[in-house]
Amino acid sequence: MGVRMYIPDSDADLQMHKEIVEVLEAFVSKLPAIDFASVVSLEGLPISSWPPKLPGDLDDVRIAAMTAAILSLGERAVMETGKGEMNRILVEGKDGYLISVQSGTKAVLTASANRSVKLGLIFLDMKQAAKKIGEILG
Repeated sequence: MGVRMYIPDSDADLQMHKEIVEVLEAFVSKLPAIDFASVVSLEGLPISSWPPKLPGDLDDVRIAAMTAAILSLGERAVMETGKGEMNRILVEGKDGYLISVQSGTKAVLTASANRSVKLGLIFLDMKQAAKKIGEILG
């Protein structure tokens, strides 16, 4: 299937894995500018990623930990400044973007995209994918 999942191998977990794989594959296939997408727990543990081997020497465990930390800090900053509920975290670099959105109460969806991505489209598609992943994870 090509996506890794770091959960026990019960029948229910395998079904959950299959459903998350389908959501990630559909999400990534819509936007060729996406380099990778990861689903991580709020504690910073990897759940799934696409592609199965992250580009270059990226470590999925480190990416998961950083993603959870960024989301936590973003939520705290929005709360402290009275800006309401956080929608997403957008980190812009010279060569592209790293975007994170919460997926329900248990996970975060993060995507890395190059500069050719249409931000409006990725925001919309990420919101939909994150909602589906959140529903799968319960």
